Amino acid sequence: MFEEIRFNKIERLPKYVFAEVNELKMAARRAGEDVIDFSMGNPDGPAPKHVVDKLIEAAQKPKNHGYSVSKGIYKLRLAICNWYERRYGVALDPEREAVATMGSKEGYVHLVQAITNPGDVAIVPDPTYPIHSYAFILAGGSVHKMELAFNERYEVDEERFFADLHQALTDTFPRPKYLVVNFPHNPSTATVTPEFYKELVALAKRERFYIISDIAYADLTFDGYRTPSILEVDGAKDVAVESFTLSKSYNMAGWRVGFVVGNERLVGALQKMKSWIDYGMFTPIQVAATVALNGPQECVEEIRKTYEKRRDVLIESFARAGWEIAKPRATMFVWAKIPEPFRAKGSLDFSKRLLTEAKVAVSPGVGFGEGGQEYVRIALIENEKRIRQAARNIKRFLRAYKG
Repeated sequence: MFEEIRFNKIERLPKYVFAEVNELKMAARRAGEDVIDFSMGNPDGPAPKHVVDKLIEAAQKPKNHGYSVSKGIYKLRLAICNWYERRYGVALDPEREAVATMGSKEGYVHLVQAITNPGDVAIVPDPTYPIHSYAFILAGGSVHKMELAFNERYEVDEERFFADLHQALTDTFPRPKYLVVNFPHNPSTATVTPEFYKELVALAKRERFYIISDIAYADLTFDGYRTPSILEVDGAKDVAVESFTLSKSYNMAGWRVGFVVGNERLVGALQKMKSWIDYGMFTPIQVAATVALNGPQECVEEIRKTYEKRRDVLIESFARAGWEIAKPRATMFVWAKIPEPFRAKGSLDFSKRLLTEAKVAVSPGVGFGEGGQEYVRIALIENEKRIRQAARNIKRFLRAYKG
């Protein structure tokens, strides 16, 4: 009898592609094998000492152990706004235009739940971080996937992007209400120029759609590239919100601290949603996050340099192993095109082979959408010694297939 009861939302979710590689990885480790793991974007370094110290101090105060504020304590929301002012010259109201969230993923999902009516359509570039699409599906909406085109330097083909976006707005019914953008991009590392956002905001105003921008990797940029914010554009707050997380910039992934800022109507919807479903983060975490945003930022630069060095070592050592990969200008990932002999069978097959035969775990690109079928995502979460060991393993693996 109970088997006949259906869970329609869950049934709309596909099997998690990454689970197959993860199961192989865990089986190999249980068998005592040394797997070099690039599969998940989980920072391997500690959070800054001064932030940890503030957490400990705040946790020792009994008053901080009660319920907190669902939208974030005022001092944290003020720190968020001050961070935007310093970084981008953008003025935000901490009461009406900012909300602290339990990581940017939670904030994004609850925002989408708050603003999506059944049947609403969102345009999402493909490939994409999976929750960018499936949050709308879980909320009863629909997704129009739009191919994300970029050049060999992982720069978005902005002319094509807008041509495809115009086509999607014209051809899709019901007319799309939302567009999701995520630059620097996960998984492809693709970047955009400030002019991209100027054109996008103007188009959103003409065509009447909202923009949800995710800049989780804003601080992790290389070779002189600077991440622009959509909120730098005059009038952007009329049509856009933007999310950020402390997970990557401050090595605070497990702390679950993020925020959403911008359009008062969308931020207000998220604040109201959160008031019904949570009591906010543990207050000492919010106090420590305030110190992270307001305090010295040398720690962020050190983390950025760590990823830059790992990127350079990986690109160089993998090239010597026989796998040429273009160098990204941002994020903690490398979006690597699969070596030619393996492309026909796709990214999942290649990822499984790499794991079982070279003991190197990566994320199959198809898990991020059909646009990732010829790629794998490599997270820069192993140290330089392990990266070079992975290159040696891959060299033997590729030689075996060359015969």
